[in-house]
Parts: sequence; structure tokens; C-alpha cells
Amino acid sequence: MDWNLKITDMAGATPEHSSVIVNFVAAVRYQLKNSTCYVYSNNVQYRFKDAEGNNKIVIPDASINCRTKSRRGNTFTDAPRFVMEVLSPSTEKYDRTEKMDLYAQQEIEEYWIVDWRTKTIEIYELDYDENDIPKYYLWKTISEENKDELRLVHFPNIKITFEDLFDEIDY
Repeated sequence: MDWNLKITDMAGATPEHSSVIVNFVAAVRYQLKNSTCYVYSNNVQYRFKDAEGNNKIVIPDASINCRTKSRRGNTFTDAPRFVMEVLSPSTEKYDRTEKMDLYAQQEIEEYWIVDWRTKTIEIYELDYDENDIPKYYLWKTISEENKDELRLVHFPNIKITFEDLFDEIDY
């Protein structure tokens, strides 16, 4: 088995980082009740193959998975439909490059990058370039100015507000 693992410095999340994750999961969890989809916080891992065929394991900050039967132990082997990463200084570059590319290769439909420090949400939607390669395109950046536009693009029945996501984030 070729496990091309990458060690990423995880300095430990700030309380604000953790609060955004908990707020998202709390807002979404009961809205998915009695469906085939589940929301998970950052304790679930996914095993994927990258474009070069290397095995990769990632642990998103939050995900919505509708294919929960595809797993080995505590590791899912099929991609979720939604992933959210909350930025931290030690992982921001990885979240915006390698992780984003890996998520696109897995054809994860929607990817959010949340920055609790600036209270912004970048919503990326999966599409395909001229060579039919999956790629993320920035759908919208949400901030205080346009906070009423916050929504999950691929889960239109799920409601989450800007205030829900950033609840208890004080500066």
C-alpha cells in the first residue's frame, strides 16, 4: 500500500475556530433528520485517491455526507457532497491549495472556506473546465454586507444564517 501521507502542523484550534464548526453542525443537524444525509464535525476522516493515484486521508472541519455506507471502520471511502474548512494560520495555505484540489478531484459539489477572523465565507461550487476537469469556481463571498445571501447552494432546503455561523465569536 502506497500511503503518500502529508503531515500538517496542527497547532490546536482556537475556541473561535471550534465555535464556527459547532455552530454549523448544530444549525444543520436537525434539518437533515430523517434524510439519508448526515452532517459531521472534524472528527471524521475520508480516504481518497488523488489525480496521481496516491492514497490521501483528510479530516474536514465539517462535511455533509449522503453516502455513509461506504466506509472502513471510522474512515469514509466515498466523497461527501459538502465540505467546510475553517481557516487557521497553520493550515490556510493547505486548505486553499492541496486540500481544495483534492476535494475538486473527488467531485465534492460545494466547498466553503470560512475565516472567523474576518467573518467571511467563500462559497465554491464545482464545475468543469474546458478539458472536463473538475474545478472549483468562487460562487460568492459572504460578509456582513451581504449576509442575507448565505445559503448552501446544493442543499437549498437547509437554512443557516450568518449570525448562526458566527454566534459567540467576539473580538
